[in-house]
Parts: sequence; C-alpha cells; structure tokens
Amino acid sequence: MASTTPPASDRPLRRDAERNRLRILQAAREVFADRGFDATLDKIAAHAGVGVGTVYRRFPDKDTLIDALFEERIGEVAAVGQRALSASDPWEGLVDFLQQASAMRARDRGLRQALLSRGAHKTERAREKLIPIVIELVARAQQAGALRADLDPLDLPLIDMMVSAVADLTREVSPELWQRALTIIIDGLATTRQTPTPLPGKPLDRDQLPAFTVSKRGRS
Repeated sequence: MASTTPPASDRPLRRDAERNRLRILQAAREVFADRGFDATLDKIAAHAGVGVGTVYRRFPDKDTLIDALFEERIGEVAAVGQRALSASDPWEGLVDFLQQASAMRARDRGLRQALLSRGAHKTERAREKLIPIVIELVARAQQAGALRADLDPLDLPLIDMMVSAVADLTREVSPELWQRALTIIIDGLATTRQTPTPLPGKPLDRDQLPAFTVSKRGRS
C-alpha cells in the first residue's frame, strides 16, 4: 500500500519553524531596506537572531529570499500605478504615481534595486508588469496635453534613478530631500503651469553639505 505521507516540502511548517521563517523575512526586509542587496545572509541571520543554518534551511540562496520579499513589494508599486490609471485627471494620476512610488523606493533600498537591477529571479518578471502601466500613464497624460510630448515612458526609470540617488546620498542628513528633487522634475514635465510648484521641505544648509559630500565620497 502506497504511503500517504506528503513529501517534506509539502508539509506544513512546525510552529517554531514558521516563526523563524517570519523572523527571517522581517529581518531581511529591514536589512535590505537599509543596505540593499549587498547584505549577506549572515547579516540577515544575525539581525533575525537565528543561526545562518536556519536561514539556509528556509531560503537556500539570496535570490530565493529576494523573490519571497520583493515580488510582493513590486506588486504594491503596480497597485499604485493601477490606482493612478483610474484617476479622472491623467496628469494628477501620473503625478500621484511618481510621488507614491518614489516614496516607497526612497525608504527601501532593496525595492529600488529590485526595480532597477537585472537578475534571474522572479522580481524581474514581476517588474515587467509595471511597463504597460507606465506606458499607459504617460500616454494618457500626453493625450490630455498635460505632459511634454517628447517624454518617453522609459524616461521614468531615469527619473527614478535620479530621485533615488538623492534619497540614497542624503538619507542621513536630510532624508526627505528627494521630495524637493522630484517636485522640480515634475514641474519640468508639465507642458504649462501658472506658477512654480512650492518646493517641500528645506534645501541642504551649509552645515549639512560637508556631511553629504563625505557620505557621497564614502559610497563611491
């Protein structure tokens, strides 16, 4: 008589094993958000308070862990884009997408890398779902005459790289400075505006600028 015992991979995790898995995922989310994908599984294990062997039993390599975390996170960005497509004003929808998606990426270095880097994991396939959304957001705003006609949808990743660079380099001295940079860029995308959009927050002051320069040099 054939055994009815399910294979080990199909069995529900024991309660303590599931707790460890959730601890690892939470630790990875925090470590990747702060350090990006350069963080090692050893660092994640230490942050989770478990042995590195425990991490490898649940996630045999870093790509598997990245898949578990960032396929869902990229889906959250896509959901922001879908909501933007439902906006009655195409320009406001595009601006809302740029602001919300930039805020998500500015606070999560791992998410930025998942969106911009190439890899052999599921995050790349998940990222492909964003392309039709971005194309439609740009087309709607251009057809409404609100967005400059020479903008290509693939300019949006370029904008993301610029804003993300500001967020990354100034996070320790002025963590919200990226909002000023994005506001300047958005004003440059509009075909018309009565007055410049008020810039949020404050620019770097003379005391912060040396710290920013040191931080930039240290990351180069």
